[in-house]
Amino acid sequence: MGITDIRQMCLNKQLRWTQHILIRLLQRNITTADVIQAISSGEIIEEYQDDYPNPSCLILGLSMNEQPLHIVCGIGDNELWLITAYYPSPDEWLEDLKTRRITK
Repeated sequence: MGITDIRQMCLNKQLRWTQHILIRLLQRNITTADVIQAISSGEIIEEYQDDYPNPSCLILGLSMNEQPLHIVCGIGDNELWLITAYYPSPDEWLEDLKTRRITK
């Protein structure tokens, strides 16, 4: 799974919006346009090869108003499954928003 494939699926509208992401978008005041923009401008910062039912990854990109946004997505059945989206918290992420803080 690479960012080029993920972006191409976005361009082709091969998107599967899960119920989970749609609920989270409403709760977090994030639009579907924000998600697509973040994927288009983003990079993969973590990969989860053992996720079920499909491997997934975490993308860091910028929303429509250029706020950092994390997107979790995976590829399955020739679709990009959009799982969740959130604004990264400085409590959980270092300044680069790519590195998790180590909690003790």
